[in-house]
Amino acid sequence: MHKILVSRCLLGHRVRYDGGAHGPFDQLQQWLDEGRVVAVCPEVAGGLPTPRPPAEIDGGQGAAVLDGRVPVLTVEGEDVTAAFVDGAEQALRLVREHDIRLALLKARSPSCGNLENYDGSFSGVRVPGEGVTAALLKRAGVKVFNEMQLDEAAAELARLERD
Repeated sequence: MHKILVSRCLLGHRVRYDGGAHGPFDQLQQWLDEGRVVAVCPEVAGGLPTPRPPAEIDGGQGAAVLDGRVPVLTVEGEDVTAAFVDGAEQALRLVREHDIRLALLKARSPSCGNLENYDGSFSGVRVPGEGVTAALLKRAGVKVFNEMQLDEAAAELARLERD
């Protein structure tokens, strides 16, 4: 049985930067019931508190953070790059430990976003990009989906189960 890495906030855990949560969604509940879910919040795993100041990446590219080209900064200007990278590395360890090939992560998060991210101006402007954890997982060959792509994630899981 294939396991799935899932953002804890999508499972209803109150770990978002603002202390909030999302979900759980019906599909996630089914995967929980099947014992497939490996839950992670990379930001909390990296040592950040809940709640915490919002953070963004200048340019919205998590790969640039991993490559040491840009930092992750809070709205107050604090550099939280180390916590974001540490959390991403912990997520990757879980992926390797459980032989995970797909992840369902929170959209537009500076850690977990897989398609778009905020641009670093804290003005709500979105750009194509991905979070630090999503970028690291993609580099490792993990297919990363967000909560608006539950159907595609379920189809990918079904494909993995068939193969």
